[in-house]
Amino acid sequence: MDPLPVYDNHIHMSPHGRNVDALRDYKAAGGTALTLVTLPYPEVHIEDGPDFARSYEITFDLAHKAREATGMEINVAVGPYPVLLIGLAEAYGLEKAEDIMMEGMEAAGKAVEEGRAVAIGEIGRPHFDCPEDIWDSSNRILKRGMEIAKENDVPVIIHCESGTTETNRSLSDIARSAGLDPGLVVKHSSPPFVADGETYGVMPSMPASKTNIKEALSKGTDRFMLETDYIDDPAKPSAIMSVTTVPNKVKWMLASGTADEETVFRICKDIPDSLYRR
Repeated sequence: MDPLPVYDNHIHMSPHGRNVDALRDYKAAGGTALTLVTLPYPEVHIEDGPDFARSYEITFDLAHKAREATGMEINVAVGPYPVLLIGLAEAYGLEKAEDIMMEGMEAAGKAVEEGRAVAIGEIGRPHFDCPEDIWDSSNRILKRGMEIAKENDVPVIIHCESGTTETNRSLSDIARSAGLDPGLVVKHSSPPFVADGETYGVMPSMPASKTNIKEALSKGTDRFMLETDYIDDPAKPSAIMSVTTVPNKVKWMLASGTADEETVFRICKDIPDSLYRR
């Protein structure tokens, strides 16, 4: 059998963080591949659409350096972080803010067309209560992102509220209205909603805790991915989870009998490959 795959589906790198050194730690712990997701970097203050493209360049540069240093497969996702809409609306009004976010989405689409990114994300809507007009605007921006993903046959990685399975129903409905297969909608920071009646076709990407893994596998399916949402903040070295969490949890899954190698290959190889190697 091929070497054991270990895939973290949501990692951030920061120019002012440990960046390449963190990914060296990930590889040393057993990591073999990952999804690198863009962040709103303090180095680029977003004031207009072109600022997003400049911000994405930081992500591409970090990915290049990490590949050179580690030799790992690094799949890049770029897109306008949804919570930015709120600050932009306060500064410029909601209509202008929505236009700026849409430009950021188009820039992400261009990056995908050029082969510099293989997914659009993280996009979506605020993960907390917000005014109805912000919510509606966020959904319009999200739908456009899904339309661009459909045009390019790539996934979207979603940042949004996570409380109930109705979130997945909503995401699935928006995807279908955009012509996008809900299976290309990756729910970042998903609870262990993995059964067919809970996902509505959406692909769960769960924080790699023992509790989540056990509950997900207890439902008789291995249709999910694991993630840390490592944010590469030197002031918070383990936020949201340590960069070595997924390799350590994969080892635990096998050692404890929680999962066999076939299940690990499905979660850490087959599913990521089907999404990002399109």
